Formats: sequence, C-alpha cells, structure tokens
Amino acid sequence: MAHKLLYIETFGCQMNVNDSERIVSMLADLGYAATDDPATSDMILLNTCSVRGGAEEKVYRRLANLRIYKRGGKKQIIAVGGCVAQQEGEELLRKLPYLDLVIGTHNLHLLPNMVRGAERGERRSETTFIDNEQRADLFPAIKGESRLSRFVTVMQGCDNFCSYCIVPYVRGREISRRSTDILTEVRQLADEGVREVILLGQNVNSYGLKTASEPTFAELIHQIAAIDGIDRIRFTTSHPKDMSDELIACFCDVPKLSGHIHLPAQSGSDDVLKRMGRGYGRESYLDKVGKLKALRPDIVFTGDIIVGFPGETDADFEQTLSLMEEVRYIDLFSFIYSPRPRTRAAELADDLSRTVKMARLDRLMELQRRHTREISHTYIGSVMSVLVEGEGKLPGQVSGKADIGRTVNFSGDSSLIGSFADVRIVKAYPNSLLGEPL
Repeated sequence: MAHKLLYIETFGCQMNVNDSERIVSMLADLGYAATDDPATSDMILLNTCSVRGGAEEKVYRRLANLRIYKRGGKKQIIAVGGCVAQQEGEELLRKLPYLDLVIGTHNLHLLPNMVRGAERGERRSETTFIDNEQRADLFPAIKGESRLSRFVTVMQGCDNFCSYCIVPYVRGREISRRSTDILTEVRQLADEGVREVILLGQNVNSYGLKTASEPTFAELIHQIAAIDGIDRIRFTTSHPKDMSDELIACFCDVPKLSGHIHLPAQSGSDDVLKRMGRGYGRESYLDKVGKLKALRPDIVFTGDIIVGFPGETDADFEQTLSLMEEVRYIDLFSFIYSPRPRTRAAELADDLSRTVKMARLDRLMELQRRHTREISHTYIGSVMSVLVEGEGKLPGQVSGKADIGRTVNFSGDSSLIGSFADVRIVKAYPNSLLGEPL
C-alpha cells in the first residue's frame, strides 16, 4: 500500500497524546504514515484541548494558518479532533470552509471511514456521545513502533462537574474500562518489550467504583504490578477527593509504583475550593499529602493551580501560596482562570482585573521556580535508577526517566537503551538532571 503522510499537532494533556498515538495506529491501515512536516503531508489533524480559553484560541489561530495548504487546489485533508471539535461540532465546518473533518471525543472509531470519505471530497462532522456499553469496546490497542514506555487508558470521562471545568461536557460521563482488557493489553505490551506503563484517565482514582464486578484502582495497580516485564507504573490524573487510603498505601506496598504523583489542588483556600465544587478542603488535601510523604518520604508532587478564580481575595491567594510552601511541588501547572461555556463558574462575576491576576500569577510562578530549583539541587550526589529510553542531548549521552519522573542525561552508548542504569546526579537544571553512570 502506497504511503500517504499524516501530520498531527497535539494540544493539552497526556490523554490527547494517547489519542494521537491511537489515530496514527488506526490510519496506518489506510496507508498513512506520520510526518513532522505539514507542508508535504496528505492530511493534517489538530487534536485539540478546550480546558482553558487560551488553548482554544490557539487552536483557532492555528486553523487560520492552515488554510494556506488548501490554496492552489491541493487536496490536503484538514481535520480537527479532541475537545474543541466536541464543543463546536458542525459550527467549525460552517465557519471554516477549508476544513474537511470534525471528529469528537467519542467518535475516534469512525475516523477511518471519515478519512475515506474526505479522500473523495466529502466533509463530515461526528460529535455524538455514545452510551457506556458501546464505549467499553472502543479502547483499541495501539499498533506500531514499540517503545519502552506506553500509555494505557483505564477510564474515560468525569462525573465531578467542578464548577469551572468543561471536561464532563466534552469528554462525557465517567466509564471504567474492563480490567480483563486492561491486563491483557499490559501483558501484550510487556511481551513487546515495554518496561513502563502510564495509566490514564480524567480521574483514575475513581476507577471501578461504579462497577461492582471490577477492582478498585489500588487493586488494579497490584494486578498490573504482578505482570512480569513491567518494571515501573505511573498514573495520571488523580482527583484528591477520591484518593483513598488504599491507594495511598500502594506507594509503600508496590515497589514498581513510581514515586511521583500529580495531585491538582487548584487552590489553597477553602472558600475558593467550595466555589469550585472540588469536594474537599485545604486540610483534607494536606492530610493526603502528609500520608503520602509518611509512607514514601522521597515522593515528589506535581499539581495544578488556578489563579484569579471569581471572588478570589488577596487572603485566598496567600492561602494558595502557603499551601505550596507546605506541599513543595517539584513542578506546577498554573493558569489564570478563564470561563468555559456551559460551566457553572461562567455565571459568576469575574471581579478581578487582568493586572491583578497577572501579578498573582507572576508571584506564584516565581515561588514555584524557587521550589523547583531547591528540590532539584537536593538530588545532587544521590543515585537514581534511570530507565534509558534514547539518545541524550549531547553526543555520547543517553537519556531516560528516573523514578521521580525527571529526565536524566548521562554519558553512555546506545547499548544501554532499554535497560535500567544506576546514575549519580552531578548537576540540576530547571527541567532535567545531569548524571554520571556508576
């Protein structure tokens, strides 16, 4: 089959990265191969995110730029997938006459037929939510190039309806994948040489809670850890209100579980958390953090913080800064609040000026830079086990992830790729570490 070229741009979270990998795998059967060059591609697909207003605006700007590839009668297919596609639907086709396909978050299984139609000149939008019984069968394994670390979807959707969050409206209600299918996929990945799996979901902590016949997420982790060949397990994202003591105990009882957790707080103020509808308070969040640190003293935290939520006072913001001092995140994803359509928070009065919001974000980011720098420097002189995944930044280097999730570059040749190496850390950078092999 003659190869056609597929160019994908992925916006947003790791779930979208996983969906993009699935798209490449699905379209391989139609003769498409991935490329890094949109100009020479036969198809361009933007896999989008609408969690924040800025991300959505970036997608529209990118789509406006893509129209140049339709000039001169070129039959290049342009498609939009992901959350913006789900949110806007056919309106995207109406606004953008050069756009060919709009594929919603529940409809990836339809993409091959949609692409066949687009190759014949058909324009089409599919954004219908499908029921849970159908969705349970729509988690195809990713085929293609084998890697040492792979994503494995364990659940999709969210039932929390936080007041600011559009995810339940564009990803749908929560559904847990069958554990038998998850374990079968992980065994197959192990047989292919995968050493690390990253368990994905909008709220992995609630896996299995609505299905009596399925294990809890903690039980699922134990079952995956028992699979030969899998040496490291990660997961994202965790909602703090569903972080059970059983799951916390896994960080002590399951040696294969990475010593890193992404645990979004969103705010350090009880008043703001209540308006956000998060389902927990400051002390509850910090109690879970304390339990994790007690069981796994070397654990590292990453998180999310929203700055300038409607009604956030100076005192509320200071509470967020003090929570950061107590948790000490190694990395933090921080954003100015942006109202999203259909959410309850969009009806709240946005009473803070842009100047105040930016000033608060600057203070928060400066504090986080200090925490990142201080935490990273504590690793100098320590020894870390690194899963070597490829070549490093410089000639003669290899690179991989340590247990804490940090990238480590160190001297070594390609024969180390695929193995774990003990590395002594000699220097710390903002986003990576430099080491030397023992």
